Amino acid sequence: NTTIAEQIQHKIDLKTKPLGALGDLETLTKQICLVQNTLEPQLINPTIIAFAADHGITESGVSAYPAAVTPQMVLNFLNEGAAINVFCKQHQIDLKIVDAGVNYDFEASKLLIDAKITKGTKNYLHESAMTREQLDLCFEKAARIVDDIAAKSCNIIGFGEIGIGNTSSAAIIMSVICKLPIEECVGRGTGVDDAQLKHKVAVLTQAQENHPEPKDAYEALSTFGGFEI
Repeated sequence: NTTIAEQIQHKIDLKTKPLGALGDLETLTKQICLVQNTLEPQLINPTIIAFAADHGITESGVSAYPAAVTPQMVLNFLNEGAAINVFCKQHQIDLKIVDAGVNYDFEASKLLIDAKITKGTKNYLHESAMTREQLDLCFEKAARIVDDIAAKSCNIIGFGEIGIGNTSSAAIIMSVICKLPIEECVGRGTGVDDAQLKHKVAVLTQAQENHPEPKDAYEALSTFGGFEI
């Protein structure tokens, strides 16, 4: 008997095309078929959830833009003027924007889900970004949001994030969890120049030195993370 994986591969290979011609699309197709355990996969009511929040570390000049840009970006999403809005319309994907902790009070919108923890994290250069209780609340609210969307016959969800300063959090979390030098993890984010990049590395290096080594991923998240992460 052939395995389901072999049957899927056989079906893909029998399409009228050279073997492997569709590249990553073939790999993705096979993955979806394996997840659904079928040769006839269906993507039902696909939804993208974009979580938005502010970061206290922006006070230390790690971004090319001030934190005030985060709510401006969210408003652009809610007004359906961002690239993700166009992408979702083109592909019949539902879009939800989650206010996980933006330093702004948004008016109600059909696209907006209010799950605000508080108006941005603390500056982890000086203190932990959030408390363990706040981190637990992030996971609780996120689980509820996903469950609610899945209950509407949705079987595929994509995730996104919005928040000035979040590449700094991503870099330092990557450095801590993967045991990599911070210099190998930091990028230009929103497009900082060479001098700003040097400053960003210096700030994140100091932030890492100012905290004990996190004992696990949860502690890394509460120390350096963002509510949207």
